[in-house]
Amino acid sequence: MSRAPATFKQRDLTAALKAAKAAGIEVARVTVDKDGRMILELVTTRTGEATTTPLDEWLAAHAG
Repeated sequence: MSRAPATFKQRDLTAALKAAKAAGIEVARVTVDKDGRMILELVTTRTGEATTTPLDEWLAAHAG
């Protein structure tokens, strides 16, 4: 009995993870379905937690 063909390739998953990292997105978990669909679960900030960027800090320091 032979194996069924692979539904996804490791390089596909690697490319998806590299793309998420390049976009500044942190991946918490990856799930691959039987049909080869990859589901990336992202890390989110806690509710009510303010996220600031350097631009936000500069605007706050130079406002008014």
